[in-house]
Amino acid sequence: MNERCLVIHGIKKEYQGMLLLNSIDLDLYEKETLCLLGPSGSGKSTFLRILAGLENADEGSILWKGEDISSLPAEKRNFGLMFQDYALFPHLSVAENVAFGLRMRRWSTEAIRERVEQTLKIVHMEGFSGRRVVDLSGGEKQRVALARTIAPKPALLMLDEPLGALDKALRDELGQVLRGILKDLHTPTIYVTHDQEEAFT
Repeated sequence: MNERCLVIHGIKKEYQGMLLLNSIDLDLYEKETLCLLGPSGSGKSTFLRILAGLENADEGSILWKGEDISSLPAEKRNFGLMFQDYALFPHLSVAENVAFGLRMRRWSTEAIRERVEQTLKIVHMEGFSGRRVVDLSGGEKQRVALARTIAPKPALLMLDEPLGALDKALRDELGQVLRGILKDLHTPTIYVTHDQEEAFT
């Protein structure tokens, strides 16, 4: 039986004098994918940034496996956040983008090479390692961004509107691919979207 790994209690956040997040409570279990569905501007991305340690909540607590990490810096949480706009480095190759987080964590050169190769295979991007990201399609960029996020083996995966920048046909296709990848990873995941059909998928 899966155990709770993430417990969020009473998260509040005001933005420019307006209440954006109002006492959010949430539990996430190991191997679970949880979808947050809501319209644009409802605070979903801010909530992920608070979880990632990139912003502070005004009130509330975040517990990871029983430990309060509310004040823990982002770099010490080992959480992976895939941004809505992918945030890829245009001057780097596909492999260099995927390797970026591993270099920051001071992985060895050989370990980086092996993990990049392994991760690109997971997202079905073998053979793209030397390509420039500016030459990729929207769907290919999405997969590279996912590969970069999962490469350091994060304890928690957070995806912020990962299919939002794609047209409907590609969104439907990659939604199924993404579902399979998340199922195979067994990494607890919080998936944010404004699209109800995508959420159910």
